[in-house]
Amino acid sequence: MTETSSSSRNTFLYDVFLSFRGEDTRHNFVDHLRDDLREAHLNTFFDDDEIETGDDLRPELERAIKESRASIIVLSPNYASSTWCLDELVLILDQRLTSNQLVIPIFYHVEPTHVRKQDGSFGVAMAAHKQRMETEMNLEKRSELAKKINRWNKALTEVAQFKGMDARGRKETDLIEEVITNIQHRLGGHLQSNLPLLFGMEDSIESITSWLKDGSSHNADILTIVGVSGIGKTSLARHVHGLYYHLFAKSSFIERISEKCAAQVSGLLDLQKQILSDISKTSQIHFHNNLACTSTIEIGLTRKKVFIVLDDIDSVDQMHALLGKKGLFPGSKIIITSKDASFIERYAQINLLVQPKHTNLILKGLHEKASQQLFSHHAFMSNCPNEGYEEVLKLLMVCCEGNPWNLKFLGEHLCYKTAVEWEDIMIRLTEETDSHIMKSLPTRSSHSLCLLEKVEEFKDEILEKVEEYKEGILEEVKEFKVEKYVEEFKEEILEDVDEFKDEILDGAKKYTKKFIAWFD
Repeated sequence: MTETSSSSRNTFLYDVFLSFRGEDTRHNFVDHLRDDLREAHLNTFFDDDEIETGDDLRPELERAIKESRASIIVLSPNYASSTWCLDELVLILDQRLTSNQLVIPIFYHVEPTHVRKQDGSFGVAMAAHKQRMETEMNLEKRSELAKKINRWNKALTEVAQFKGMDARGRKETDLIEEVITNIQHRLGGHLQSNLPLLFGMEDSIESITSWLKDGSSHNADILTIVGVSGIGKTSLARHVHGLYYHLFAKSSFIERISEKCAAQVSGLLDLQKQILSDISKTSQIHFHNNLACTSTIEIGLTRKKVFIVLDDIDSVDQMHALLGKKGLFPGSKIIITSKDASFIERYAQINLLVQPKHTNLILKGLHEKASQQLFSHHAFMSNCPNEGYEEVLKLLMVCCEGNPWNLKFLGEHLCYKTAVEWEDIMIRLTEETDSHIMKSLPTRSSHSLCLLEKVEEFKDEILEKVEEYKEGILEEVKEFKVEKYVEEFKEEILEDVDEFKDEILDGAKKYTKKFIAWFD
């Protein structure tokens, strides 16, 4: 079940637009605010250009404001001296009316009354703009500037009446934390456009949502999403995490765990450091072994309500390293994706402080309508097939068995091909009912398993031909009638083999694991 739903899509590109005066706040407050917004997974537009050129707002700034769900306006002492800041303010307030944009003003060492009445530094700045207008010799420019000044005055008066946040007498770290909590609560999660596109998974999303919002404050819960490769476990977990991470004190999404642990010796330690960075402020501590890192993770997990997704776990040892053995803070939620949930039960039994309640969600193949929608999305760029493809599409649905990865893979590779070309490919597939291609369709792409099996079969020859590794692998693959796939992926194959050629010498077993990582 992966790739879709049709939850409402929007045209927003950013969660937050930051409007600020660079000379006042760029190298202190706003820098810290920007970093913390991004750490909280809020896609933030931040203008790095300190030089204002021209009288009008740059087009890219105007677009960014219109494509943001929220704006944070840092009203500092010299904010009104910038015509660009004032133009941003006018446009932001316009977007609030026309697009329901969320607006949060921060009064950064300024009196809200000075902003509203244009007194103090705001009065000085507006007087300077007025003087420039009065000395303008070009009547057309003078008239335009007069209109702008009028709009600026109205905008300053309006924004000062909003319920904003006052920085005076507060720790900046506390203020930033409050701003982020406020904006997360009011925006309600990730941009929909940044979430994985899912088809036919409404019931699973609803089930996980109910589990996440069950109100349990005395227990920590673990949900395992179980299913074969390509069934949509990761996409579903990422979608739900993007919707609800903001409901928790801290959150983390750790993906491709088994693959990364197998790829390098430090793989598990790197993942531990990632989870620490997400849930605590100890990420700057340098850890050199897994045990020390696990101990620090345990402390963080017992102190805060967290929402963590551990993607593609396959052993109890990985669970111990990433979650520890001391238990979880009440109300915490852990989602695990795996092909096998049995080891999760063994992990749960040894948690002493808070016994987690364990639930399984088993994913199966998509139903026919959702399968066609997902396939059509990739093959035809729409939710339904083009005319003339109906019969061959039925056969493809049988081959894919509702597996989203296979539907996506075939859809992308048949895109822009004629119905005749489709039929030719399907004839070759059906003629070889015992072929590697047909066997691999319910689980993974044809070329990856074909390569994997050939590497195993010809491992001695491959090791003997290290000097000719590129040609050797390509020749072996071509024996299995997947010439078109080989040609399509030729450059990718050569680049990957170049990168990992030293590992070929370490043995075919390690080498085949790399193939799984490259093509799955």
